[in-house]
Amino acid sequence: MFEVSISSSFPAVHAVTISGVEETPHSHDWKVLAVVSCEVLDSDNLLIDFLQLESDLENVVALLRDTNLNANPVLQGNNPSTEFVAMYIATELAKKVKSPARLDSIALTEAPNCIATYRL
Repeated sequence: MFEVSISSSFPAVHAVTISGVEETPHSHDWKVLAVVSCEVLDSDNLLIDFLQLESDLENVVALLRDTNLNANPVLQGNNPSTEFVAMYIATELAKKVKSPARLDSIALTEAPNCIATYRL
């Protein structure tokens, strides 16, 4: 099994609602780690083109960058927890990864030592 990963980051504000109580809006410099795997390499001995994967991830996070996640239309009014945002990024990026490669996971860090991972 082969595996590659790329990372990116984006600043954004959110205020998570926990047990009916909304936090005060606050900003994070979110860190994203995307992991892609495949059983075989292509004719160029690549799992996936790093540059294409990086571009695809950038296109997904561009819609989140410098926004208030609570008001961001791509999240459709959902509570913008780290877990939910990781799932959104994974779902969107997975659409762009070409078979036989597959997106395995997105790990999203909102603050040091606070990481949520969504596995497909």
